[in-house]
Amino acid sequence: MLRFAHCIQFQLNGALGEGNVADTAMSGSADSADSVRSAESGSNPVSDPVSDPVSDRRWVPGPASAPGVPAVRTLETVERNVHGDDPLDRAVWRLRSRGCWNDAAALLEPHSVHHAPSALRRAALLVERCMFTATGWAEAEDALRGAEALASDDDERGGAACERGHLAYAATVLGVRDRADEARSALGRAAALLAPTAAGRPLLDFRRGLMAEHVADSPDSARAAYRRAHAGATVQGDTLLLSFTWRHLAGLALRDGELAEARHGFSESLRIREELGFLVGTAPALAALADAAPDAEAHRLRTEAARLFRLMGGVPTWLAEHLPPDPVDS
Repeated sequence: MLRFAHCIQFQLNGALGEGNVADTAMSGSADSADSVRSAESGSNPVSDPVSDPVSDRRWVPGPASAPGVPAVRTLETVERNVHGDDPLDRAVWRLRSRGCWNDAAALLEPHSVHHAPSALRRAALLVERCMFTATGWAEAEDALRGAEALASDDDERGGAACERGHLAYAATVLGVRDRADEARSALGRAAALLAPTAAGRPLLDFRRGLMAEHVADSPDSARAAYRRAHAGATVQGDTLLLSFTWRHLAGLALRDGELAEARHGFSESLRIREELGFLVGTAPALAALADAAPDAEAHRLRTEAARLFRLMGGVPTWLAEHLPPDPVDS
């Protein structure tokens, strides 16, 4: 049974999942990026120990740490830690982290005509835009069809199926159109194509967790999927995906009344996003942490979330009704 507008704030944020484009989908760019120059990013690779996460219902991911990070981190240093020396990768991240999905996709367009990984990467950006803005559905569909046509192996086909499933999920939870059956089918197809050790498997596990929690209303299945995603993201060093798994495990803990566990997970998610410079995902992280905070701190967190939300031009759109109003409009 679907749960839309009547969900409380942390459930709404959790259901939307913020459309994570994991490092897997964002890697594999074509050569040649001479025209690329722009904006801001940050990174702090995280590794947290994970042991038998699925068997213990009360398991909580261990505290994340950041080994090997220089005492003084420049913008160039943290970018290279995540994206290496490829200027295209770094420019796409800078634009994406600020919610400039169209501009990021435009950088990839010349490469996506004949290069399957670039086509998938571009499609993933446009799917993420749908999740954050509830717009751009036709462009995302077109980009996905292009990526599906170019896919030539199981990893590429599985990655495209994962994005199609997530696009259908987004349309469902945002109330655009009920595409839950399509989402299940596409994610199931991705699971059949992606090996357990494939680079795209943690992201797939995370998205199957979203379906389990917010479409099937099965929190136990969702918890198991989020834990698998967390373990896989830790092994692969996918720091951004860890910010999502921390946050969604915390959301389930809050749902169960485990405030300390929820606060820890939300705090880790926020910390990672701030360190990465994932600006467009920071306001939702602040608002989520507010749900597990004492009243005074919760007010401060929501006020800061609202300020950042306005700074980002009202993105993500679904967060607006859960934040304090703009003082100028009051």
